[in-house]
Amino acid sequence: MRASFVRIAQLVEEFGLENIGMPHVRHIQDKLWEMRLKGKDGISRALYVSTSGKRVVVLRVFVKKSQKTPGREIKIAMERAKEIEQ
Repeated sequence: MRASFVRIAQLVEEFGLENIGMPHVRHIQDKLWEMRLKGKDGISRALYVSTSGKRVVVLRVFVKKSQKTPGREIKIAMERAKEIEQ
């Protein structure tokens, strides 16, 4: 999964966030986006925001065990995003 994360991060760096889409990244809500990671151990997600300039801040990474992204993971990421804005 780390290799998948590094590969998607390189795609973002090379092509820009606005040019990367499914299946690599997906919009969640407001400024929150998710990187969709797959590996032999399963599926995980990295929740992130894009801040001023071309900076991307990963707020939360978790192993996904259900079809839908858990609400508590989104809540934690949104709280961390608010901390970054301040």
